Amino acid sequence: MAGVGQNRPMRIEYDPRVDSAYIYLTEEALTPGRESVPVGPSDEIPAMVVLDQKDGKLVGLEIVGAKTYLPADLLAGAEIIG
Repeated sequence: MAGVGQNRPMRIEYDPRVDSAYIYLTEEALTPGRESVPVGPSDEIPAMVVLDQKDGKLVGLEIVGAKTYLPADLLAGAEIIG
């Protein structure tokens, strides 16, 4: 476990078949019962983002169109799935 003031790494998965990335904001397993809130495309960012919440806390983000809207170095360090 990281000490005080140390950043813990996020876990990122990327599926190149659908160009979708999932960013886990917690080390806890994502269990059923979380609420997903889609944030539709806007004029500034035409990507689809889904926010996952559990017990009032943001636990993850899914970004569709990841290759276009996320930095290349972030995707380069992602676990490739699919």
